Amino acid sequence: MLDNIATVPLLLGWNRRRARARAAELLETVGLAADAGRRYPHQLSGGQQQRVGVARALAADPPVLLMDEPFGAVDPVVRTQLQDELLRLQKELNKSIVFVTHDVDEAVRLGDRIAIFRTGGHLVQCAAPAELLSRPADDFVAGFLGAERGLKLLSLTTLADVPRTATPTVHADAAPAGGEGRWRLVTAPDGSPLGWLDTDAAPAGPAGDGPLLPVRALKDTDSVLAALDESLASPTGLVVRVDADCRVTGVTSRELIHDRAGAAHAASGPVLAARENAA
Repeated sequence: MLDNIATVPLLLGWNRRRARARAAELLETVGLAADAGRRYPHQLSGGQQQRVGVARALAADPPVLLMDEPFGAVDPVVRTQLQDELLRLQKELNKSIVFVTHDVDEAVRLGDRIAIFRTGGHLVQCAAPAELLSRPADDFVAGFLGAERGLKLLSLTTLADVPRTATPTVHADAAPAGGEGRWRLVTAPDGSPLGWLDTDAAPAGPAGDGPLLPVRALKDTDSVLAALDESLASPTGLVVRVDADCRVTGVTSRELIHDRAGAAHAASGPVLAARENAA
């Protein structure tokens, strides 16, 4: 794979030693182990192959990258991981990237500005994600964005401004105390959440021994859309909040999340309503 990554530098006249050194450096940059450089493409997973493609694009340090649906051939889990990796690389390297995709959610997640083209390559609208979602230029753009564009707006709003409250917690090696409602959040010694304990169904003994319902803890940087989804999935209606070290900092109720979602919609609601009434 080293020679694969070094293709463009070699075409530009770099000597082989310099090109291979650059390729080895980029393997680490894109999160691949050094031994990946000794493998053939068919020996790599789909996600690893996509990372090699990114490394090859970066090899000659171009000012602009063109990526044509680079993550379209991988499963949703790997696709999310690659999107995270691309965001990290863009922040670290500060490259301008022209990213072509038919996935609106991917465009909203990755793009600083999104351009939508009609058939034939005619530009219809180019705007920041929030502006595009709240002010589609015409019915074509609105249809392309889909009926859930209001929900997509919530993916651009983070939990940072949503209040949190305390919740009854219990350490995994302690017995849950009574009189605090049905649910307890069981925590590990380091303060990280382990799961929800239903005290009505829990056996006697340490809380950690009882059947725990899984917790998807969120940070301030996570989106209100992710919080809304978790609040609906949680049996308690509560979203567990953690800090950068995954220690519990509190919970946010479904009602508080709905209030924040309503505030986000209110900012764009008049524009959306005006367009829909006009149609």
